[in-house]
Amino acid sequence: MMTAERPPIFLYTDGAASGNPGPGGWGAVLCCGSARKELSGGFARTTNNRMELMAVIKGLEAIRWEGAEVRVFSDSTYVVKTVTEGWKRKKNNDLWDRFDALAAHFRLQFTWIKGHAGHPENERCDRLAVAAYSRPGLPPDTGYEESQ
Repeated sequence: MMTAERPPIFLYTDGAASGNPGPGGWGAVLCCGSARKELSGGFARTTNNRMELMAVIKGLEAIRWEGAEVRVFSDSTYVVKTVTEGWKRKKNNDLWDRFDALAAHFRLQFTWIKGHAGHPENERCDRLAVAAYSRPGLPPDTGYEESQ
């Protein structure tokens, strides 16, 4: 029996930090057909680049379809060019290792979008990220702390 191909999943992501390092948050919006899911989280002390990458990781972790086509949209040059152009990974190896393990399960396509330019999903991710780092009692980013 032949199964219909599943539609692509659109993953919009953003990360933010108040200070660099400082409190940081990430936001992700997953869209597939009429389904939509929003995710966010934050850490007491981290960097913007770590939160940009964490948003992608957390979005991918929420997807349960092995082999799904995932179109990732990010305003992070750091994330997009590291993935698409093979920029050297000098920092955040703990997160890049997590990303690599996840990426093997999907068909990924990355697209850079200009941040703070009125893209509705990117703007929503930014609001999620800022709200996340504004919460009291944020946990430590142990990967960041161990690298210092």
